[in-house]
Amino acid sequence: MGLLTIGAFARAAGLTPKALRLYARVGVLTPAAVDPESGYRLYDPRQVPLARLVAQLRRIGMPLAQIRGVCDLEPAAAAEAVTAYWRQVSVDTAARARLAGLLVDHLSEGSTTMSSRTNRAVAVRYATGCDSGIVRDSNEDVAYASDRLLAVADGVRGPGGAAASAAAVDALTAVDLADGPPVDLLTTLAGAVTDADRVVRRLATDEHQPATTLTALLRSGTHLAVVHVGDTRAYLLRDGELSLLTQDHTWVQAQVDQGRLDRDEAGAHPQRALLVRALGGGEQVEADLALRTALPGDRYLLCSDGLWAVVDRAALFATLRAAADPQRAVRDLIAAARAAGAPDNIACVVADVVAV
Repeated sequence: MGLLTIGAFARAAGLTPKALRLYARVGVLTPAAVDPESGYRLYDPRQVPLARLVAQLRRIGMPLAQIRGVCDLEPAAAAEAVTAYWRQVSVDTAARARLAGLLVDHLSEGSTTMSSRTNRAVAVRYATGCDSGIVRDSNEDVAYASDRLLAVADGVRGPGGAAASAAAVDALTAVDLADGPPVDLLTTLAGAVTDADRVVRRLATDEHQPATTLTALLRSGTHLAVVHVGDTRAYLLRDGELSLLTQDHTWVQAQVDQGRLDRDEAGAHPQRALLVRALGGGEQVEADLALRTALPGDRYLLCSDGLWAVVDRAALFATLRAAADPQRAVRDLIAAARAAGAPDNIACVVADVVAV
């Protein structure tokens, strides 16, 4: 039986060539052969059932990193893995439903447990910084800040990476111009991310699909909506403690979550930067969304992996705590990354919440 071109195989499996290229890139479904002259991917017709399984697992929301593990299992073990995954999804959904109820009560002024700090009018003082680093000769990172919107994007290195990060942030800034009630924050931000994903996908060529990470905070009064895709990060320094507000969407982080790698192994793993989610990547955008309350005295840091991957958490904490203002914090953070070798681009936003 002859091999199929990527187009023919996509039709047989009910997938798109773009999806197949993504699956090959992350090692979920690799071509049976690659033509040495043309570089065309060729697939074995016997791979069609596996491709259909991957598509079905994606439809139930399973991350690609987890799908790869399921595809390596025997059918009975794979069935158990899918059952366990869906059980966890059900638990998480129930937990989110409880949280949604609490948030509705809070946003409708039904909660009486918040401290007086929550009810104070606040403003944001902010600073941004970008640096190409010591090794790279180009910059794919973007940082943006205003009184309402903070955002950092890191374009995937390669053709179109810089354009992808810039386009994503540009699309997101549309929400910076239209104020709205706190109850609409998540809906507004979710819609803006969908628009940003659509804009990034329009940059695709026949040979390459640009992609970018994105982490952003949108504020209305003391209410903050957080959106996150990829391995850019958001931190909060509050009352002398530094908290990580986002979870990296990387293959290595997925292995840590599943207990297959410990954090020390993850930090030194050669695939630690391999993304499993990004704007422009995959069949559709999968963004994490959350609501938070901004309190006077809070200091937020949004940054690309060019900062957090080379400056450890203790140094981030010490720098953020010591800096007198956001401008000084940004300068000191970039200086710390450069002192550590700065092998990647650096982008960061520091914002202080102050009482009015």
